[in-house]
Amino acid sequence: MTPRRRRALMVLACLALMAGASALVLNAFRSNLVFFFSPTQVVRSEAPQGRNFRVGGLVEAGSVAREPGGLTLRFVVTDGAHRVPVTYTGLLPDLFQEGKGVVAQGRLNAEGLFRADTVLAKHDENYMPPEAAAALQAAKGSTQ
Repeated sequence: MTPRRRRALMVLACLALMAGASALVLNAFRSNLVFFFSPTQVVRSEAPQGRNFRVGGLVEAGSVAREPGGLTLRFVVTDGAHRVPVTYTGLLPDLFQEGKGVVAQGRLNAEGLFRADTVLAKHDENYMPPEAAAALQAAKGSTQ
C-alpha cells in the first residue's frame, strides 16, 4: 500500500469516526430537548404527541384535588383562555398554590390529560418563567 493510499484511508477513518460521534451527540441532544407550550397551544394541538414537553400557566382556583390515600394530585393549568387538566404523583414544591404560576413537565395522553413527571412552582412573588409570562399575555390579548 502506498503512503498516499494509507493517508487517504486514515483521513476517511477519522471522518467516519467524527460523523459517528456527531450523530450520537445530536441524538442525545434531541432526546433530551424539552419545549414549553401554553395551554392555548396544547388545546390547539401544537404540542407534540408522544414526547415530553412543558406546559405552564396559573393553577386554576378551585381545581386542586388530591386523590384519597395517595400522592396523586389533579389540577388545571390555565393561561386565562384555555385549560389543561394535569395529574401528578409525587411531592409538590412548597410554593405550589392555586392562582400561582406553575410549569409541569410530562406528556399528554390520548384523552387530553397531561401526566406530569415534574412540577415546578415559581420561587418568589415577582418571578414567572418568561415563556409562561409571554403565554399569559398572549392569551389575555386573544380573549379581548
